[in-house]
This record gives sequence, C-alpha cells and structure tokens, in this order.
Amino acid sequence: METRELRYFVAVAEELHFGRAAQRLGIAQPPLSRAIAGLERRLGAPLLERGSRGVVLTESGAVLLREARAALDAVEAAERRTRRAALAATGRPAVVLAAKAGASDELLAKLLDAYAAEPGAVDVDVLLCGPGEQVTVLRTGRADVALLHRPFDDTAGFDTEDLHSEGQVAILPAGHPLSTRPHLRLAEVTAIPDLPLPRWPRPDGTFPDGPGPQVRDHTQLTQLIALGRACAVVPESGRTGLRDGLTAVPVTDATHVTTVIAWPPHSRSTAVAGLVRAATAL
Repeated sequence: METRELRYFVAVAEELHFGRAAQRLGIAQPPLSRAIAGLERRLGAPLLERGSRGVVLTESGAVLLREARAALDAVEAAERRTRRAALAATGRPAVVLAAKAGASDELLAKLLDAYAAEPGAVDVDVLLCGPGEQVTVLRTGRADVALLHRPFDDTAGFDTEDLHSEGQVAILPAGHPLSTRPHLRLAEVTAIPDLPLPRWPRPDGTFPDGPGPQVRDHTQLTQLIALGRACAVVPESGRTGLRDGLTAVPVTDATHVTTVIAWPPHSRSTAVAGLVRAATAL
C-alpha cells in the first residue's frame, strides 16, 4: 500500500462521504473512488459500505483506519525527526518537549532548569498543548519527548518514566456553598446542578454530549468557573497559581494522576536521554 492510498482512505473513513473527502484532499471524486475500490480489490476485503445515505465503515475498514492512522503518523514522525537531526548536524541542535498547558507548571520549570545545568545541554523548545494533544504531537514527531498524565493520556507504544503521583481537587467558584468543605467525593462534584463539568474535545475534534460547556484550554476553563458556569476536577498541582475567585477542594475518591515523561522507544537522541535523566533526578 502507498501512503497516498492510506491518506485517501483515512479522509473517506473520517468524512464518511466521498464528496467531502475529495474536497478535503483537493482532488476530484472519481479518482478517489477508483483508488478506494482498487485498494479493496488488492486487500480482498470491503472497507466501506456505500448507500444512499452515505458511507459506513466495515469491520475490515475500521481495522485499516486504525492501522493507517498509525502508519501515517510514523511516516510524518520519521520526516520531522530526520529534519531535526539534519539541523543538529549543522550545529543547531534542539529538542522539542511537549506539555499540557496549565499542567505540571512547577515540574516543567524545575525540569528545564535542571537540564540546562547538565553538560552538553541543548536548546529546549517547549510546545504547550491542549488536553491530550501531547500524545499526538509525540506520535507524529512534532515533539521528541513529552510530559503525559496517566490515566488520561495513552502511553501505549512509548518508553516512560514515572515522575510524580498526586490526588485530584475540585476547582469551584470561591463563593459556592461547597467551596468551604474540607473535602468532597466525586459523586458530589458531578451532581452539582448549577456547575456542570466541562466537555473536552475528543481526538477527532468533536465534543461528547452533555450539559457542560465546551472547553478547549485551561484559561477558558478557569474563566468559566469564575463566572459560575462550570466546575472541574483536576490534579492537585492545578491549585498552584489559581486566579482570584477560585478555590480548590480535595476530592478523596478521585483517581490518582501520575505524571510521566515519555519518548519513542527507538529514540537515540542524547538530548532526550539528558532530559529523562534530569526529570527522574527531580
């Protein structure tokens, strides 16, 4: 299979419409349809069910979609990492570290300081991401190493070192009746009628159903909480630097969150190795 065919198939599988997929790819629809039909013939399996109401993935198509995304991510990552290696060979080495915006700020600052003090340290470009985006940028090669958070981030396929484990807190408007409690249970937080939990985007950009507001970043979330439109359950380190008008209450039965440093298992970057050493030493 060619990467072009995989890109064609992924576009159709995500759009579930040949016309929209062709428009997204910038090609005409007939060659797109022929390419998918040819792919199905060579694989000996139907990938899509075509009907008057649109397109539906078959079981085989769902498998190829998952595998094709991984293959295209690997190709993209190889391209980006090769270019960075070429820059390093010309005397401009750098390493890209991905981290979630608004999370692990204190740890990130300490890590950058600790690594900068190491012999042979190179420039570190910090890529601040939205929720869950660190995994994608690490898989696609936009980052060399990332700070991830289990159980929220998928660490499958990466080498990791655990750095820190912590409980979670509920972030509430300071004047809310529950804000003065010494602790809360998760069921109490999710049942607050006037402060729904936010809805974060899925990897495909869509939002789950629910009453809570759609949220894309930490700044937007804290503003909505201060306005009395939402609450949130976040790792305990999220209480650091809370804006005025917000308070944090421990949630005793919430899952513990473990911050890990993650990198591709095939990485041979000395800069990545240095960052990992500095992180584990902290």
